[in-house]
Parts: sequence; structure tokens; C-alpha cells
Amino acid sequence: MPTAQTLHCPNCGAAVSSDSSKCVYCNARLATVSCPSCFGMMFIGEKFCSHCGAVAHRTETGPDGKMLCPKCGEQEMKTIQVGKSHFWECPACDGMWLDATTLQQICAEKEEQAAVIGMPTEPREPVHVDTNFKYVPCPVCTQLMNRVNFARMSGVIVDVCKAHGTWFDKDELRRLVEFIRAGGLDKARARQNADLEAQHERLKNAGNAGIPASMRAAVEGEWSSGRSDHSSVDAILDFASFIATLLK
Repeated sequence: MPTAQTLHCPNCGAAVSSDSSKCVYCNARLATVSCPSCFGMMFIGEKFCSHCGAVAHRTETGPDGKMLCPKCGEQEMKTIQVGKSHFWECPACDGMWLDATTLQQICAEKEEQAAVIGMPTEPREPVHVDTNFKYVPCPVCTQLMNRVNFARMSGVIVDVCKAHGTWFDKDELRRLVEFIRAGGLDKARARQNADLEAQHERLKNAGNAGIPASMRAAVEGEWSSGRSDHSSVDAILDFASFIATLLK
């Protein structure tokens, strides 16, 4: 959202910045994820996304069980639909919980759109990586999730439970969509294939010089199974931890 504009809270009338999601005076909610194209936050009442120009399309679909926000602890999340995508949203911190199927669909759809339409690859905004973080529990199984730099190069640090889904902090899903539209997944696949090649050659040249047979077999299996097949979101997310485990 642009930061230069000054808007007014519809609840109390106070002046607020257009990048604020809540009124600092009355705590009323001012902005929500409403863009079905880039999943950007839109000021309540806006019809068009300030990031990409798409028409707002958001529906709160009502209770679908109970799920607590992993960041806020006791805050109950809401189920919402933005465009064709359904996910959980925390009304307090604006974070979002997506199951694996929904995330796969979003990534595939945005990559296909970029290929067909030829989305611009303008430089993305500078990314601030929070170093004062804590691991958060999966809202489904309550196990602590892994923090992952999505695709190893996006700069979008997400919390992942491989069995149940991915947690996005405020505005991270929009940044992920920007990364995909700029050809990020293709670049990630190319890097992944190059890393597999390098690991394969390294272990091949090492021979029996202290390299366990199980390690060689694991990398050989990954490499020979078809490098170009490592294209799913799960594969991209898993690759870094796979190599790290082998090299311990």
C-alpha cells in the first residue's frame, strides 16, 4: 500500500496512514487481504488493489472448526475466501495459514499467469528479515514449525509444517506472489538442479574416501530420479534440509 496517502478510520474518523491495517486510536480493522491476484492488503472500502489494480474479491466464509493463530496464541482465526483460494486468517496480526494444496494451487496459478501474460519483472522491494524471531507451533498438530526461506532465494521466510501447511506473516503471501511472477521458481529449479549436479559430482569423485554408501545412494537417487522433476513447492522447500541432513 502507498504510504504517502492519509485516510480516515471509518469507525472513529481519525487520520490514518494507508499502510496501516488497524486504527491506532480505536483499534478498528482498516485493511484486509482482499486482492485475488496478488493477495495484497486493501483498505476496507477500496474496490481496486493499489498493488496490481485487480478488483477486490473477499468473503468471510464463517466458522469451519476452530483454529488458533500460532503467533497470537489465543486469537481464533477466521476462514476466508479471496478469489478462488480458501485459507485461515488472524484478525489480530493479519497472518495467514494455508494448507499444502492451497499453496500449491496458488503457486501453479501465478506461475502460469506470468508465463502467459508476461508479467513485469521489476525489482522487488527491499526485504527486512526479522532476526528477533521465535519458532511457532503448527495450528493443527502444535509441533514447532521449521523456518524456511521459500525456494531458498525468495527472501520470504515462512513457517512450515510439512504435514499440514505453511504460515505467512502479514504481507508475506503478496511478496511470494511477486517472487513467482518475476520467474523465481524457474530460478530456484535451476539452482536446485545445479546443486544436485554438484553434489552428485562431489560424491562420485570422492569414491570411498570416507563417504558413507548410504549418503552416496541418497544423492544418486535424487539425481537419477530426474532433475527436472524437482519442480513442486514441496520439493523446493525440502531440498535444502535434504542436503543439510546428508552432509552432517
